[in-house]
Amino acid sequence: MHRSRLGGFIIDCLGEDLDGAADFWSQALGLPRRRDKATEDAGYIKLEMPSGEMDIEVQRVDHPSRVHLDIEADDIPAEVARLEKLGAKKIAEIKGWVVMAAPTGHRFCVVRAQSKDFDKNANSWE
Repeated sequence: MHRSRLGGFIIDCLGEDLDGAADFWSQALGLPRRRDKATEDAGYIKLEMPSGEMDIEVQRVDHPSRVHLDIEADDIPAEVARLEKLGAKKIAEIKGWVVMAAPTGHRFCVVRAQSKDFDKNANSWE
């Protein structure tokens, strides 16, 4: 058995101005930026969400801008296998997470469980 849940939305932004992109989305969504030099240096800026709500991040990418979602799991290989049975395709493994494509063509990532309320709100799968 393993568990998973929707972890959040990632706003992929093509270009070098991650700071400007995060400022726009922060103001557009009414969510303050969470300052963290380590994640900003890695190409991510998190937006502050109320405790217990899903994660929203602005990410610098080298592909066309889009929004993708993250599914967090306590067993990434088991979740990837479950999603492949549903028709998803594995695209790449990057830094411990897996990029996948749904049968509809939408990209998403399977990432490690990280939400504070993961145990309380995750789905269980056999």
